[in-house]
Amino acid sequence: MTFFLSVYFFSYSSPFAPMSDEATLNYFRANKVAQLMDGLVGDLLKSKPAEPYAFLEKRLEKVKECQPPYTLVLVRHGESQWNVENKFTGWVDVELSEKGEKEADAGGKALKEAGYSFDVAYTSVLKRAIHTCWRVLTGLDQCYIPTHRDWRLNERFYGGLTGLDKKETVQKHGPDQVQIWRRSFDVPPPPLEKSNQYHPTKDPKYKNIPAKDLPDTECLKDTIVRCLPLWEGEIAPALRSGKKVLIAAHGNTIRAICKHLDNIPEDLITGLEIPTGIPMAYKLDANLKPIADPEAVAPLNARFIGDPAVVKAAQDKVKNQTKA
Repeated sequence: MTFFLSVYFFSYSSPFAPMSDEATLNYFRANKVAQLMDGLVGDLLKSKPAEPYAFLEKRLEKVKECQPPYTLVLVRHGESQWNVENKFTGWVDVELSEKGEKEADAGGKALKEAGYSFDVAYTSVLKRAIHTCWRVLTGLDQCYIPTHRDWRLNERFYGGLTGLDKKETVQKHGPDQVQIWRRSFDVPPPPLEKSNQYHPTKDPKYKNIPAKDLPDTECLKDTIVRCLPLWEGEIAPALRSGKKVLIAAHGNTIRAICKHLDNIPEDLITGLEIPTGIPMAYKLDANLKPIADPEAVAPLNARFIGDPAVVKAAQDKVKNQTKA
């Protein structure tokens, strides 16, 4: 009985397009709507309000908050000090540059002007992403929302390339080899020796992470394997519960999430340029599949929140990092 009441209330009160039968069932299972409706009817019988319809309408507002489309915004950290120095950074915990701080501030301002707000934020344990998250939330006047830091959102670990100058590395190994290391889907750079100062086993941030889980090197495929358990275990359930989610992370962890959501082929995802500090917004359906945005640029179904010319210039800058 509760299930049919749920279907009735959702079809009557929803401001969104109706979901398919399968999507509706999946949504109810994921969000325990039947239990919620049981509680709603129980409250009605217990309180016996003078105006039951007004009572139900108020309660149903909470139910409607859990309906799709869901909001997910991804933002790559602003320019870092090692972006300026053109070094392979990975897990090295460098700060934002002055320009990067301004990029993060601009990202928050753009989101506020576009009418966005969030219920929860996720970021890595690297301060360039953490500080970007803070600055974006400051621009939104939402520093109070829960913010979760997780190492699984860290940038791809660049192994033996960590700390090297990108153009000098091209001169030493050739542009083709360096491009394979930078952007191949499943070919990692040479591993970093565990004795190296930049190896994660030397960093107290990771003292509670099993040593077997800390990489010596990573390709994009490895980064996806690292990132997706966090997505499935925490971020996706937050979205399904109706929370609007902000993720402030890194170029390759954002590529990992985009590949998963948009099912982008391996040969295309490696060429996807993620500009620093410019938010990209997804609307997701009941199955967490992207709803195509008319302003999206292939292969994405998300749109960048910002001037298209500025976005294109920022993408080109990332693309040309290893060019002489």
